[in-house]
Amino acid sequence: MKLKDLVPWRTGSGNVPVRREDANNPFTALQRQVNDVFNGFFRGFDMDPFFGGGMGFNPSVNVLETDAEIKVTAELPGMDEHDIDVSLTKDTLTLKGQKKEEKEDKGTNYYHMERSYGSFVRTIPLMCAIDDAMVEAEFKKGILTIRLPKTPEAVKDTKKVTIKSE
Repeated sequence: MKLKDLVPWRTGSGNVPVRREDANNPFTALQRQVNDVFNGFFRGFDMDPFFGGGMGFNPSVNVLETDAEIKVTAELPGMDEHDIDVSLTKDTLTLKGQKKEEKEDKGTNYYHMERSYGSFVRTIPLMCAIDDAMVEAEFKKGILTIRLPKTPEAVKDTKKVTIKSE
């Protein structure tokens, strides 16, 4: 959502103020449609390089909780284990990293160089006590797997809830 979408005297997505005399004007409707096309074209692209920031990278993270542990997997293709920082506090797991990639292709009549950079921070809240002495992290083929065993007290505190149906 854009800030201009929150302004009540403007149209839903265009930049043209709504006035009574413009309500039935076909050119105003056409201008709104053209504005929608241009606004929608860049939706989903990271525009930070055009506004002074760096490109973002947001890896997919899956969290699976069982009675005994919490298992976190993160897809980090093209990264090495030394590019990743995993930290654990009492109630959060934080994954940080920076992806750097360079591709160079030389031919007899051409030269192509492509660079991409992106950093990420993912913080996962932990709702139970973790045995931090038993935490394991493994990085294999671009997949980071972290196993967070629960403390015996946290395992004991788990209670099954019966679901009733009519």
